Amino acid sequence: MDMEAFQEGAGDLERLLRLQSMPIALRMLEEEEEIPEEAVRPMRDMGHHLSFCQALALSRRRGLTIAQTKEDMWCFEPVVGLGFVEPPVKFLEGHNRFPASASTLEAGGTWARNMPRFEFPGYSAVVTAPLETATFQPDLLMLYGSPAVMTQIMLAKNWLDGEDAKSTMTGHAACVYYVVPPLKEQKWCMSIPCGGDLRRTGCDDFSMVFSAPAGFLPGLLTGLRAIRDAGYGLPSSPSFAIEYPLEKMYVEIGKSIGMDWIR
Repeated sequence: MDMEAFQEGAGDLERLLRLQSMPIALRMLEEEEEIPEEAVRPMRDMGHHLSFCQALALSRRRGLTIAQTKEDMWCFEPVVGLGFVEPPVKFLEGHNRFPASASTLEAGGTWARNMPRFEFPGYSAVVTAPLETATFQPDLLMLYGSPAVMTQIMLAKNWLDGEDAKSTMTGHAACVYYVVPPLKEQKWCMSIPCGGDLRRTGCDDFSMVFSAPAGFLPGLLTGLRAIRDAGYGLPSSPSFAIEYPLEKMYVEIGKSIGMDWIR
């Protein structure tokens, strides 16, 4: 897709999903020289570091293009997860989790070794921007939304190929899970915000995060339009009727398994 198509697609996503923040475009960069000229560099331009989740929040809520290298990062876990450095031994042993958020050092190490990550050496920077205004070809599409929004996305996925999105949920370093699995495995992913995203960025208690390789955007939009046209789009129209009317095929299959009371 060219950038004009991505930008038009971002507007369609916001309308179809009734999003409260902007969809994000993300690109992983091998060389610092690839950083777009217009990108804000936290240390250079703001005079302070940012956690990666804070950069995501500034892109989706304030429309900023933000690029980060290791030197711009405040939290070390995305530095490891995005492949900017080799994972340190103390991290792999679980010391950053035990005793504060793991019952044993072994439990902390198990989580750390299972955290997805890009191999080092590989990337040296990450850049994010609103999908609608990004000037760079994105690797990844990301958006925050309610469970109702995620249901729309899953309905679109089921409409496209009948498959579900198989994701790993975590309570830590969610920003790494937003990025690494969908890019490494080229798949649709759903995640929940971690404590950092909830406490440090103003992410609300009811948000989930969808991310997928940016090239999947046309299929996502096709699926969302199809379910909207079939009457399953947003806003939903709840009905509390008892024994509500069933679709013809529901009735036919129900009767085939002995549910003869279905009308």
